[in-house]
Amino acid sequence: MGEIVRFVSKSERERARLIREARAIYDGIFPPDGRNRVQPDRVPAGHSAKEANAYPGGGELLP
Repeated sequence: MGEIVRFVSKSERERARLIREARAIYDGIFPPDGRNRVQPDRVPAGHSAKEANAYPGGGELLP
């Protein structure tokens, strides 16, 4: 006794499922523990940090 039952619509369940699925895909690409984090001091030899942040077409990324 004393239990509360909440109605959850089909669309709300589907929305929650899609969010969980999208989060799983995102976490697979960008792990939350930072394993794929790029270290700024690991620029290949012969390249400056400025070159590493440049677009292939020659434009630079803004900070």
